[in-house]
Amino acid sequence: MSRLTSHYARGVRLGPWIVLAMLAMVAVPTTITLNTVRTPAKLQIAANPTPYGYTWSLLLFIVPIVVIAFWLVPQEQVKIPKKAFWWTIGILVPLGCGLDFFFAARFFDFPNGDATLKIGAPALGKPVPIEEYIFYLTGFIAVLLIYVWLDEFWLAAYNVPDYRGESKMIPRLLQFHPSSAIVGALLIVAAVVYKKMFSPTPEGFPGYFALLVFGGLVPAASFFPTARRFINWRAFNLTFFFILLVSLLWEATLAVPYGWWAFQPKQMIGVSIGAWAGLPIEEVFVWVAVTYATVIVFEVVKIWQASERPAKDAFLGSKKKSAAHAA
Repeated sequence: MSRLTSHYARGVRLGPWIVLAMLAMVAVPTTITLNTVRTPAKLQIAANPTPYGYTWSLLLFIVPIVVIAFWLVPQEQVKIPKKAFWWTIGILVPLGCGLDFFFAARFFDFPNGDATLKIGAPALGKPVPIEEYIFYLTGFIAVLLIYVWLDEFWLAAYNVPDYRGESKMIPRLLQFHPSSAIVGALLIVAAVVYKKMFSPTPEGFPGYFALLVFGGLVPAASFFPTARRFINWRAFNLTFFFILLVSLLWEATLAVPYGWWAFQPKQMIGVSIGAWAGLPIEEVFVWVAVTYATVIVFEVVKIWQASERPAKDAFLGSKKKSAAHAA
């Protein structure tokens, strides 16, 4: 095995753990520091404090999309796998919008209507601001576009050396990953136990967190063994921290304090961050789940496209391919 191949294999093996280690380096001291705030300060909110604030804030996703898609990608002649890109967006955006359509009336409130265009979008129970659906559309595109640009240009040296060749060697894409399923189940059980035994609002069920865990870990439980070696973990890491920074800036300093959106306590775990205007702990995890699921889905679709096999054979495997692989 050459030194380059050995280095690549080691990077694939350690990549997920390095991501977790870097997250812990930030999360642990941040958590300790935030817990020192015993009496959170409260804003004195005037009437209509942020006119169209939620609407304008969508630029936090739109500007990176425009800059990368219309400047950085053409300038550096980056080749984006367009079919895999749009397949991924076509899968994930409806799921994100479905969260609002089916569950917004249970999970969320939108107390500051003046921060939006006041255009109601359809959802079960009651309409949601149109900005919500734009939020999911631009959010998924931004996450994926940042990752693809980093993967194909900025950190391209850490890409799979022969993506197409290795894709064709995989007998089946769908491979169950029991560790992801076990972690997901334990997280949900822990959330339920905390809510019922320690939360200030024990009524209800932590449905929002359960849905985030389900959405983030189902792709992992189904495809992580396949996707792991193809994910550019350095590109994932940088994408993750960029999105996490933007989302916390968005929610902790603007959205929650000024009422662009709020959360229904009965559907939350009951852990809130007082120094961040009572932001539920779920909102720290939402973009962890989104980034993780987006990258896994994209890489799996990209592998399928590169393998040049029909979807059924690629995902479930054919008997001929499985027998050849076993031999």
